[in-house]
Amino acid sequence: MNQPSHDVGLFDHCPWLFAGQASGEQRAAQEQRQKRLLAGPGEVRLGEGCFVADTAAVHPDVLHLGDRSYIAAHAYVTDAIRMGADCTVNPFTVVRGTVTLGDGVRIGAHSSLLGFNHGLAPDLPVHQQPVTSQGITVGDDVWIGSHVVVVDGVTIGDHCVIGAGAVVTKDLPAWSVAAGNPARRLRDRREPRGAKRLAGPEDLAGELRAFAGTARARATDLLDRSWRPDTRRYADRPGTEPTVRAHCDAVEIADLLLGDVPPHLPAPEHVERLRALQDPATGLVPEYGAPAPLPGPAGVPDGDPAYHVLCVGYALDLLGSSFAHPVHAVRTTTADRLVRHLGELPWTGRAWHAGAWVDSWATAAHWNLRAGGEAAAPGALEALFGWLHTHADPWTGMWGSPIRETGRLQMVNGYYRLTRGSFAQFDLPVPYAERVIDTVLDHARDPRHFAPGRENACNVLDVIHPLWLCARQTTHRSEEARSWAASQLTAALGRWHPDGGFAFGPTADGSGPGREPGLQGTEMWLAIVWLLADVVGVADALGYRPRGIHRPEPAPVERPV
Repeated sequence: MNQPSHDVGLFDHCPWLFAGQASGEQRAAQEQRQKRLLAGPGEVRLGEGCFVADTAAVHPDVLHLGDRSYIAAHAYVTDAIRMGADCTVNPFTVVRGTVTLGDGVRIGAHSSLLGFNHGLAPDLPVHQQPVTSQGITVGDDVWIGSHVVVVDGVTIGDHCVIGAGAVVTKDLPAWSVAAGNPARRLRDRREPRGAKRLAGPEDLAGELRAFAGTARARATDLLDRSWRPDTRRYADRPGTEPTVRAHCDAVEIADLLLGDVPPHLPAPEHVERLRALQDPATGLVPEYGAPAPLPGPAGVPDGDPAYHVLCVGYALDLLGSSFAHPVHAVRTTTADRLVRHLGELPWTGRAWHAGAWVDSWATAAHWNLRAGGEAAAPGALEALFGWLHTHADPWTGMWGSPIRETGRLQMVNGYYRLTRGSFAQFDLPVPYAERVIDTVLDHARDPRHFAPGRENACNVLDVIHPLWLCARQTTHRSEEARSWAASQLTAALGRWHPDGGFAFGPTADGSGPGREPGLQGTEMWLAIVWLLADVVGVADALGYRPRGIHRPEPAPVERPV
């Protein structure tokens, strides 16, 4: 016997009843509703057991519904919406812009997830302002109460609960229970309601002390894991070939956690091996088995030799030594040649590559100064900083520009590399520090790079170092920076592998060490944890302080300008 006709409205408002109570006629009507969506202009994918109310206004460019997900009566769904399995969009809810939901996300009635925004420039009426979209990302197992508003750019971690009426304007880490306008984190969902908690920084300090103790206890085993007795060299991780960088990472890790050199060789032999790698003609360091590198157009070539200027130089510095020869390839660079090459670097589409080149060139100049000679040809170092100051964008504080495929990723990551080797290393203030903080915090909300499970060492480092560096000049948005650092710090500590250290993390193109723990990931994350903790104000709990590539102190040389 068919259900009465008024039950159609019941299912629209209570779709969870449809699977168990709908008649054959009502199931056929729902099938036709879904066929119309699939035949529409947007990219629509509907899993098994989905339900879309007839009264819902669903006009997507992209709509992906996982199995057993539903959209209830009078919901308003447009643009690019992707949901996992078992998601619910309850009656009168608005989901617009770019919104990505994990599995098991429940959204209460009359809520709004608005993954887009309008500009506020004073020279245009509001209705003529351009529309922007960073997107909203919600993790798995999240309950969003009724009448909640989530604004563009927000990431909500796994297992969160958002109280009714909240306005979520900032990211929430996993397991948060949050409420209010603006929403604030009240407690960890795993804690009993009403349980007494230590203050946030004290809590983090305890976690850091425990982590540092564990890491020190495992340090020798981690280094043993990457030592190759047959070649008497270090590899990043088991199953990979030995590299120059792996040896340098081992030196940095041993200094951080053991306060000593890696135990497989005596200190003089570490020094001898690293110094012997340098080509005396150019001062550059090739990879094992590679020919001596040729200088690039303005001294530093691309590839491994560019990074070896950093990692070998700092490893030797930690060992109480230095390069055997000046970096001649940079010492002979004239100001004119340098300025010409700076203008030819790919700032528009590959700002990371451009910033990394500046980092390597400036670091080579730094080693040349440390050795007591000239950094480069007369006026070249001054020309570098002059060019950087006159080409920084006053709106972003950066060099380069966003690109469609990856947003601000190249620009922000290139900024870290550039400023690390130049302004930070030579103890000079960065231009437009407040604009840099704005740009970096906006970038840190991009779900393409910072949604739960997508973070990697490079991307987190390239946000926290600029925030840390600019905080030496301004308190602009300091609470937001501390909040972001605290959430990332908790997540970072959870990435520690007892038997292998830290993994670098996933990358969009599959490059890099990836998800398997190794020396590179461990060295980078140890430094990242210190920087995050220092921004929060609890770094002393770690009992270590980076002294190598990621050292917080400037290099002990005379300022160039």
